[in-house]
Amino acid sequence: MLIRPATPADVPAVLPMVAAVCALHESWDAAKYGFLPNPAQRYERWLIAQATNDRSVFLVAEDDVELGGLVAFLIATIEREIPIYRLKEFGFIQDLWVEPEYRHAGIARQMVRLTVERFKQMGVKQIRLDTAAANDAARRLFSACGFRPSTIEMLIELS
Repeated sequence: MLIRPATPADVPAVLPMVAAVCALHESWDAAKYGFLPNPAQRYERWLIAQATNDRSVFLVAEDDVELGGLVAFLIATIEREIPIYRLKEFGFIQDLWVEPEYRHAGIARQMVRLTVERFKQMGVKQIRLDTAAANDAARRLFSACGFRPSTIEMLIELS
């Protein structure tokens, strides 16, 4: 398994995984994750920009280097904090997906650890992420990689 930085040429192969992430999130909480039609296509231009942004981490995992079959991706960006905090910016893991048949092989853990290392090299002092309330597996993964809970987001729908 090869984990490497994504290139703009990888984005078409990542888009079906983005669609899968979106569908899963929407199935868990349609109020929180109520996507517009074709969210993967809406993500495309942004992903291409992140692939060439030296302040982002966009990784892909290939099953077979010769065939170029992508089986996972992770996208993380640097975000600005509001100006009342000492911390000025932080890394944020936006999305992580591993195709179901490749799960439990350590790919996600490797991608998270590489992301942590890349952000350290950039001088980032903190990395954050959100997990869906239903996503116990993600919380176990991120906890095993050193993350801890810091806030709990709550939601109410108004009619």
